[in-house]
Amino acid sequence: MILEWWNDIVDWFNSDAGWTFITNALVPFLAIVVGGIIVGLIARSSLRRLIGHQDRQAKAAAVAALISSGRRAATWSTLSAGEKEHVDYLASEAEVRVRLLPLKGADIAADWASHKLAAMKKNSVNYSFQAEQDLAELQEGLLNWQARPGRAKKLFAQDLASWKYETGEAEDELVVKQQEWASRQAAEGTTTTTSTPSSASTSGSEATPTVAITPDRD
Repeated sequence: MILEWWNDIVDWFNSDAGWTFITNALVPFLAIVVGGIIVGLIARSSLRRLIGHQDRQAKAAAVAALISSGRRAATWSTLSAGEKEHVDYLASEAEVRVRLLPLKGADIAADWASHKLAAMKKNSVNYSFQAEQDLAELQEGLLNWQARPGRAKKLFAQDLASWKYETGEAEDELVVKQQEWASRQAAEGTTTTTSTPSSASTSGSEATPTVAITPDRD
């Protein structure tokens, strides 16, 4: 049964009606389908290249804004109040732009850059060389992240973990110093309270007059 159907189909394709259907209907239909698939693939590839180009431009602009803010932060102590406010605004805007990038490690890169900017502001007062070194590290780190996000993400995470550990140790040391200071103050207060009644009693006894009793001669 199946063999008979197959023979009928082959005979029909070999007939004039079959060839007419193939040349006038089937071949054009297949050509249209294949052409549509090719056009769709080309359009998809072009769209992906366009989106990738826009992402690279957005990433480069955000990184450049952070580096520019870093240059101003390196001279933070010489800026006026208005300039400092403007730099803070630009740095915050650049940080948000980095966080919004659809790239791996964007949040970690923004946190890392924010810590570097804060360090540069702090070191710009007395340690200008350290601020310049932080600026170089900021620029190098962000450029490496732009080129290889995966590798730079690991380095940023290690730096953030190290800074968090150092900050925790510093806070613990500060708490210990505060406790020691409170203990000394409490001890000094107790000593002062104890010595005050003793001094008062001593001074009272010294101030008591001595009365001499004279015999009556009558």
